[in-house]
Formats: sequence, C-alpha cells, structure tokens
Amino acid sequence: MERVEIDGSYGEGGGQILRTAVALSVITGKPVRIYNIRANRPNPGLRTQHLHGILALKELSNARVKGAKVSSTVLEFIPGKAEPKHVRVPIKTAGSITLVLQALLPAMAFVGGSFEITGGTDVPWSPPVDYLKNVTIFALEKMGLRIELEIRRRGHYPKGGGLVVGRVEPWEEKKPLVTVEWKKVERFGGISHATNLPAHVAERQAKSAEEKLRELYSVPVEIEREVSRSLGPGSGIVVWAETDSLRLGGDALGKRGKPAEVVGREAADELINQLTSRKAVDRFLGDQLIPFLAFTGGEIGVAEITNHLVTNVWVVERFFGEVFEVEGEIGEPGKVKVVKRAEV
Repeated sequence: MERVEIDGSYGEGGGQILRTAVALSVITGKPVRIYNIRANRPNPGLRTQHLHGILALKELSNARVKGAKVSSTVLEFIPGKAEPKHVRVPIKTAGSITLVLQALLPAMAFVGGSFEITGGTDVPWSPPVDYLKNVTIFALEKMGLRIELEIRRRGHYPKGGGLVVGRVEPWEEKKPLVTVEWKKVERFGGISHATNLPAHVAERQAKSAEEKLRELYSVPVEIEREVSRSLGPGSGIVVWAETDSLRLGGDALGKRGKPAEVVGREAADELINQLTSRKAVDRFLGDQLIPFLAFTGGEIGVAEITNHLVTNVWVVERFFGEVFEVEGEIGEPGKVKVVKRAEV
C-alpha cells in the first residue's frame, strides 16, 4: 500500500499534524511518514506529549513505528489491523489528556474500544476536559458517534494526576452535519472547578461569569460548582451556550495571583466573542470536527477560520484528495463544506 508523505512544518506546523495524520493512518490502513516535525518551533521534533498519542494509536492498531522518540523530526507509522481494545495512557506529568483524545477518538470511532488516561485535565494550550465533554462530544453525537467520558480526577500543571476514562462505540451511522448559523441562544451552562483550593474560588469564578453573561443575554445561566482533591492545586471554568443548533464554548484557567473573578470573566468574554458572528461552530470546535466531518459530509459555519482548521483540512486531503471547500480568510468567520466525502 502506498505511503502518505506529510510535511510536518506545514501551516500550524505543530502536534496537530501528527495527531490527525496518525489517526487517519489507522483509519485508512495506509502507512504514513511525517518529516520536518515541528521544524519551525524553538525546540523542533517530537515532544513527550506527542508520543503519548502516537503510542496509544500504535496499540489500537498493532502498528510498527519508527522514530517515536523525543526530538525525532521524522516519524514512520505502519498500521496493522485496528481492533477494539482498552487503551491505557499513563502520562506521568501534566501532559494534556484531551490532546491524546484528539488523536485517539477519530481512530477509535472506526473500531470501538475504551480508554483510561492519566495526566492533565485542565492545562494551558489545550482544550479543557469539560469543553471536550460538553461541547465537542455534544457535536460528535449529532454526527452519530456514541462516546462516554468520565472525569474521575482533575490534573493541573505541573503535577498532573488527572484521570479520564471512557468508551467509544463503533460508528454505525455517519450523519451529515449541516449547521451554518444559530438562530437563538436558549441557555448557558458551565462548570467551575477548584482543586485543592477553597470552595470560594469555584464560587467566585462561576459568579463573575454568570454576571457577565446576564449583562448581555436574558436566558437562564446555570454554572455547576465543583470542589475536588488531587495531586496539586488548580482551578478553571468552562462555559457554553446552548443554541438551537450546537453548543459554543469559552474557558479560562486559574493561576497564582490571578483573581477568581478575572478567570470567570475571561471565560465569559471568550464565549461572548464566539457568539458575535452568529456562526454555529466556535473557533476551537471548528478544527476538532474536521477529521469527523470528512466522513459524514455536511457544511458548518465557523466563528473563525483558524490556522489549525486549515492545517487539519490539508492533512485530511493528503489522504483522500479534495474533500473540503473552505470559504473565508484566516482570522475571519467562514464556512467549511464537504464537496466529496472521504471513503474508507
């Protein structure tokens, strides 16, 4: 079978190319070679956090892998036959659990299976686990996927120790997703958490987010407060808008010296910002849906065409030829339409 060659320095040029390319390799059975990995970054090559996703996919698909080590700039992944498995990913640090799931979920959708991942649930530069659960998976379920995800324990930077478990049923019905704009916001939901910190931190984050959202919208706002214990302290909040279509989200992380009120307002502001274009899909969800949308078909309106989204489209098309038509400039609202569905 011919090998797919991918330039890892293209577009966003980060870990996302790896996650999507290796997932698609598992789905299609096509070997992939990724070179120039993170070539334009200050510390080029694979980082530890990328290896976790690659090794999880290796296990799922009984693959042979070359170059899977820290600082490697070339990775070869030769998938075997994927089969439903229980995949354990023990990240010893606060490496992102959600980024591992970004690699694992598309591939697992095609065979089914379950997972157990330890690491960071709420860490910088990656989607918080409450966003994945309440915004991303909400959208994927509309596309016919069945995914269960449970947050057993939180993990923050630097200690990690979070635990997320779940299962994915084999994807029977691939339902096209057609949603360009939302017509109304029905309510706001959210989760404000404080780990190894006083309960008032979760309360204040939630309250300031609620106040901000109520200034602009007269719909119900319900933000759950959660107080928990783990290896180290941390806090964060995810808020989402339930529309007549999908959910759009906003989030923020606490850090030392940053008042809880600022954290809550930051998440609310981000969400309000995503709602201004009236597009159905927020800027973070846009790129996350691409590997799934390729198989269902459909058309989505996105609050912002990001570099991540365009890069994901490019990776999908290295495997399948032209699949998408992207309308709009990077940094602006736009539309993504499937012109030819990816077939496996």
